[in-house]
Amino acid sequence: MFNKIVKMAKTMSLTVLIMLALPLFAFADEATAATNAVAIDTVWVLVAAFLVFFMQPGFAMVETGFTRAKNASNILMKNLMDFSIGSIAFWLIGFGIMFGADKFGLFGTSGSFLSFANPSTSEGLWQFAYWMFQIVFAATAATIVSGAMAERTRFPAYLIYSFFICALIYPVVGHWIWGGGWLGGKGMIDFAGSTVVHSVGGWAGLAGALLLGPRLGKYAKDGTSRAIPGHNIPLAALGVFILWFGWFGFNAGSTTSGTNLSIATIAVTTNLAAAAGAIMAMFTAWFRFGKPDTSMAFNGVLAGLVAITAPCASVSPLSAIIIGAIAGVLVVFSVEFLDKVLHIDDPVGAISVHGVCGAFGTLAVGLFAEAAYGKASGAGAVNGLFFGGGLSQFFIQLIGVVSVFLWVFGSALLLFYIIKKTIGLRASDEEQLKGLDITEHGMEAYSGFEIFTTE
Repeated sequence: MFNKIVKMAKTMSLTVLIMLALPLFAFADEATAATNAVAIDTVWVLVAAFLVFFMQPGFAMVETGFTRAKNASNILMKNLMDFSIGSIAFWLIGFGIMFGADKFGLFGTSGSFLSFANPSTSEGLWQFAYWMFQIVFAATAATIVSGAMAERTRFPAYLIYSFFICALIYPVVGHWIWGGGWLGGKGMIDFAGSTVVHSVGGWAGLAGALLLGPRLGKYAKDGTSRAIPGHNIPLAALGVFILWFGWFGFNAGSTTSGTNLSIATIAVTTNLAAAAGAIMAMFTAWFRFGKPDTSMAFNGVLAGLVAITAPCASVSPLSAIIIGAIAGVLVVFSVEFLDKVLHIDDPVGAISVHGVCGAFGTLAVGLFAEAAYGKASGAGAVNGLFFGGGLSQFFIQLIGVVSVFLWVFGSALLLFYIIKKTIGLRASDEEQLKGLDITEHGMEAYSGFEIFTTE
């Protein structure tokens, strides 16, 4: 009997110990799962950042291909320097203005020099990854302007501009919408940056193009627009495909979570919008000009991508096709209107692609959003007008579009005006005729074409 009692006591003790240990095992599993989630999210954000960084050579190839050979090195230098200077500016103050402690809903007041990041904590280490993801977005906004101001902008002027857009102009908009500012507080949805990134670049490019004036020889005395063809369409094609590829990081990466499975739907909507934009831009140009214009089809891809950037996490695949298709039509008419009616010289169509289609894409959230998609992705569980949500979200989006235009266009116009009156903004006629490669950089992108004698 005694042995039975001892055996029963041992059994009960072991049972109690196991029961007490189970929560510890569960806690360990939860802790492991949490650690794994942080690791997956960090890796995903960094991979997405690297994809977006790869868009820099994409923009460089598009802009170089759509402009003349004598300015190719100049274009490449601007794309290199706006990222390099922008990185330092964003580290110094831009990131803090964008994501620092909110002041009046207008700007952040902490976080300069990446002070959020503490290498001793997981949250601090995450800030390094998040900063990396944000700087490539800031650089995208900066590099868009290069195309709109191509072939007649002095290189020193562009260096100054690159600093200020990444240090101030872009971060203020980012704070309003993504950093706890007043537009985000109103409920504006711009998931990956149709307005925050693309319209900022487009509207700044518009300000620069207006102050610069057109390229030498672009318009005849009677106001007729003269075509100035790009020198390397295959190079532009390569750039477009690189951008299309990088955009999957741009949009899907904006979940900042590799464990959020809506990255799959975001990739689908991104791809479908780009495809629809290309098709409709091709047919629209075919109808307008009698030929399926190659450059317009390329810009149609980019127009679709820009337009879907804001609603990519809030709309269905069918809605994405409609949004991309509308953007493809819109970009053709916008390019033609700016060139032939307003006489604004935009060599690569950056204002139309990024400014106009960025605004359209932002407004499209208020029309096509579906709560089921927005809830899954974290973009916001709202319905647009076409899905029973009324006009409230559309008006919030409209307020955001107009407000960002006023800030960016006004501040960029002031910045370019100051540059114009101090160090000078526009290259001289002689420099434009010779090409900015030789006059600004003392070299050619394609050397060896001129025949020299040995005498």
